[in-house]
Amino acid sequence: MALLPGGASTTLMENTTSEHIKCLIIGSGPAGYTAAIYASRSGLQPIMYQGLQPGGQLTITNDVENFPGYPDGIMGPEMMEDLKKQAARFGTDIRYGIATAVDFSGHPHRVTIDEKLELTADTVIIATGASAKWLGLPSEQRLNGSGVSACAVCDGFFYRGKDVAIVGAGDTAAEEATYLANLCSKVYMIVRKGEMRASKIMQKRVLDNPKIEVLWNTVTDEILGEHAVEAARVKNTVTHETRELPIEGFFVAIGHEPNSKIFQPYLHHDEQGYLKTLPGTAKTNVDGVFACGDVQDFTYRQAVTAAGSGCMAALDAERYLAALGDH
Repeated sequence: MALLPGGASTTLMENTTSEHIKCLIIGSGPAGYTAAIYASRSGLQPIMYQGLQPGGQLTITNDVENFPGYPDGIMGPEMMEDLKKQAARFGTDIRYGIATAVDFSGHPHRVTIDEKLELTADTVIIATGASAKWLGLPSEQRLNGSGVSACAVCDGFFYRGKDVAIVGAGDTAAEEATYLANLCSKVYMIVRKGEMRASKIMQKRVLDNPKIEVLWNTVTDEILGEHAVEAARVKNTVTHETRELPIEGFFVAIGHEPNSKIFQPYLHHDEQGYLKTLPGTAKTNVDGVFACGDVQDFTYRQAVTAAGSGCMAALDAERYLAALGDH
């Protein structure tokens, strides 16, 4: 038996090729950890594989001020460590590993971890989240959490009364630009083409807002600043002219990609890959498989809603097993 950070235990399985699990949780973060807390308290003996980014997107978020229960705010990594310790306290077996293949064609469900460990599970809770799409600039990653963000609703508050820029041209970008305009002194909206993809009503809200300046046919060359965002150098693709925008916040709103690829052959999903669940539940189209958090939420994408859906997934899994007479 070995101990993981936070006191969780994991059985070393060098010589193990298969294992049967009552409740398997794939992925961590607010959804996965909350599902683990509820599932372990219900006696489901959950085993969690944390995935590629243990703790999820909040591990690259500095200040979290909008999660209930933290009146002074909390650092994202610290919050995820707290949730992990809470899940471990109730008996969740938290393990390192990535789900690399699944077979939901029969029962029990089959999941492969790290391309070598074969698991069977009576219930599977998918909490693999979604990954923000980035521009690919080195400075973007270097200043991530120091002025660069992929969530205006999460981080916009920190830029109240300041000048910011946002990249994107869809409904999300337009909505977040409008949101930022309510907080910030000035919002530059950087649009790569000469038109937006956003709906007409969202475009009108942007264009009618005096605080938002749309920079058409414009791309970002570099985000400037040593330790925090100080400016962005942008280039007009038609005139080839460059200019520097004096800003303190740089928001990327070019979309998210749900981490759902290995599940898509078996589970219903939308065109973007977000898993579909039965309204009001965490149930997918496959009995015994549940989805929670950002992998199925393309609307809110907040830590608190992810946690709520993780609770739903665990309760749905418990009721499913009870109906089968397994719990």
